[in-house]
Amino acid sequence: MNPQLLRVTNRIIERSRETRSAYLARIEQAKTSTVHRSQLACGNLAHGFAACQPEDKASLKSMLRNNIAIITSYNDMLSAHQPYEHYPEIIRKALHEANAVGQVAGGVPAMCDGVTQGQDGMELSLLSREVIAMSAAVGLSHNMFDGALFLGVCDKIVPGLTMAALSFGHLPAVFVPSGPMASGLPNKEKVRIRQLYAEGKVDRMALLESEAASYHAPGTCTFYGTANTNQMVVEFMGMQLPGSSFVHPDSPLRDALTAAAARQVTRMTGNGNEWMPIGKMIDEKVVVNGIVALLATGGSTNHTMHLVAMARAAGIQINWDDFSDLSDVVPLMARLYPNGPADINHFQAAGGVPVLVRELLKAGLLHEDVNTVAGFGLSRYTLEPWLNNGELDWREGAEKSLDSNVIASFEQPFSHHGGTKVLSGNLGRAVMKTSAVPVENQVIEAPAVVFESQHDVMPAFEAGLLDRDCVVVVRHQGPKANGMPELHKLMPPLGVLLDRCFKIALVTDGRLSGASGKVPSAIHVTPEAYDGGLLAKVRDGDIIRVNGQTGELTLLVDEAELAAREPHIPDLSASRVGTGRELFSALREKTVRCRTGRNLYHFLRRQICNQARENSDEKLENKCRINPDHRPVVPVIVVKKLEHAVPMAKALVAGGVRVLEVTLRTECAVDAIRAIAKEVPEAIVGAGTVLNPQQLAEVTEAGAQFAISPGLTEPLLKAATEGTIPLIPGISTVSELMLGMDYGLKEFKFFPAEANGGVKAPAGDRGSVLPGPFLPDGWYFSG
Repeated sequence: MNPQLLRVTNRIIERSRETRSAYLARIEQAKTSTVHRSQLACGNLAHGFAACQPEDKASLKSMLRNNIAIITSYNDMLSAHQPYEHYPEIIRKALHEANAVGQVAGGVPAMCDGVTQGQDGMELSLLSREVIAMSAAVGLSHNMFDGALFLGVCDKIVPGLTMAALSFGHLPAVFVPSGPMASGLPNKEKVRIRQLYAEGKVDRMALLESEAASYHAPGTCTFYGTANTNQMVVEFMGMQLPGSSFVHPDSPLRDALTAAAARQVTRMTGNGNEWMPIGKMIDEKVVVNGIVALLATGGSTNHTMHLVAMARAAGIQINWDDFSDLSDVVPLMARLYPNGPADINHFQAAGGVPVLVRELLKAGLLHEDVNTVAGFGLSRYTLEPWLNNGELDWREGAEKSLDSNVIASFEQPFSHHGGTKVLSGNLGRAVMKTSAVPVENQVIEAPAVVFESQHDVMPAFEAGLLDRDCVVVVRHQGPKANGMPELHKLMPPLGVLLDRCFKIALVTDGRLSGASGKVPSAIHVTPEAYDGGLLAKVRDGDIIRVNGQTGELTLLVDEAELAAREPHIPDLSASRVGTGRELFSALREKTVRCRTGRNLYHFLRRQICNQARENSDEKLENKCRINPDHRPVVPVIVVKKLEHAVPMAKALVAGGVRVLEVTLRTECAVDAIRAIAKEVPEAIVGAGTVLNPQQLAEVTEAGAQFAISPGLTEPLLKAATEGTIPLIPGISTVSELMLGMDYGLKEFKFFPAEANGGVKAPAGDRGSVLPGPFLPDGWYFSG
């Protein structure tokens, strides 16, 4: 196995130890020794099969046969999901043959980003993932089912369905794709027409004819965007049958694969011979395999978010550092549009998934020892399906690529690094899809041209205002601002500027489609402009450095000047209503809302006590045993030299202290937090001396899991309650205490403790209004 792959995997396992254990315990608790519907009362059960055919009613009454849920994302507007119209019939027939029953348990929405690009509806797109997950959960919540089949392909649908499946992780689940449409207009010609239209050289009818020739039939779009990346990733993760991702809809082989998926899920139930619930099947190694698939194929940048959410649904914690470190060793082995001229049908003809799996397994860049829906071992995914005298069978796939222009070998890849790069700098963190960007275009240092909306870019382009080297900044496009829409409509005009030999880059806190192309684009910038990010302080003419090779994203403006600038926050009220956007306000807030300090306090105390117990340190355990009279001790680290940060953290962990606070009193503190979070995943690292919302955003981006402030201000409290990590503010007066309580906080840092009467002081006047425990200050390590 590749050493870096093992290091990243072990880091994820250690980081996820507590959350994964809790998740697996939940699965075990939900497991039953018989069919799940046996737990229902008679009236409940009668409602559950009232509309069934007599034969199915008898089966469901008997408690002897499996009942399989069908969760479908069918609609006939979305080309990739139109084929699902008749899948339930195929599935029910196959289930009957396997002595089981199938019911459509629920339908989920499936929106098409191709339809909503540049439209108001796009602002619902990312948030729809959570709606899909919740909708599927509603269908499964009836507890009638022993397994589930998930029918979904496109952008947010597969991630949302995965999150729902893992919420019911005690059930086995198989994902069922629909396959791509046949190839239409070549991608190169499609791009040429789009750019001509952007320059005003062809009319709207010519553009429409071109687009209609590209997207022309049922099935997924053939470019390698988020939909086809979904299929690639979940097949590498063993969530659907080997070789099933890219078989055309409405073909005999596709129907045979759909029926086989139905039969297979019955074998995986508690009543079958191969019990394998999805929550146990998807473990840390499986998630790493999914990341490798993304990087090796130059897949959609949307998966730097989706895979994180999917993993967390299984109690597994991954982050962008994991993507970045794997990208250093996983080569780019596929060239699919927008990374090259070929489409997904060319990929399938060149050997498809079996060739890639075989190459990456030989190179030690995939975990073979994993469970899949086809059984144990990822080597099963080197097989391809075929019809042998009309019956579905599997045979060995191609030994090597059948077209080296589409699929490369491990020894001669298109690039020795994966197709995604994580960027960092004072503007925050971002990702860049480097697989589609020529090397000579991956580095740019140029003046910023700032826009608050994607709709303002085209008029500027048409007026010639962008005919120069520049970094186009489109901000206030993050999840809190307007739902984080894709900005794919920017690609044609920016592509024209590249063709005119200007140095161009895009920097945005929004997203791009999986079809983002040749323009170097630093996207998903976090923290977002609307949530305290430095992006809100960028002005026209500021020099920005974007380096897709070294991973740098820097605003080259003096720190003193930046500190004096006020962030620009536009009026976004117009984007909060209409097209259903007002219904999604709670989800926008949920994406950034944190837990209060109360959860942090008990979390810290539990972690320290557990660590003491693991190290058989009875003295320390007695001091911080979980009861109202004992408090945890959190050491504060003063990091004067960055190279000392990781050794100090490792020493504390080795000594039984996992929770530590890095004070921001030194210049390298934020980098120290980032290093500890990355290199010492077993440590729970927080940030101390956090003074303002910008610092809170910076330490959150660096990987801090909590923040401590010496004081309490309304801007900081507001930022904390809307942020993503817990904050404990410092107080010394009843007035400060009451202000914090108004924001819902229940735990505080008593600071400075000695100057205000020592640790006994909270029991005095403050005790009459004290909602919860205080954390006094006073234990420092310096180095």
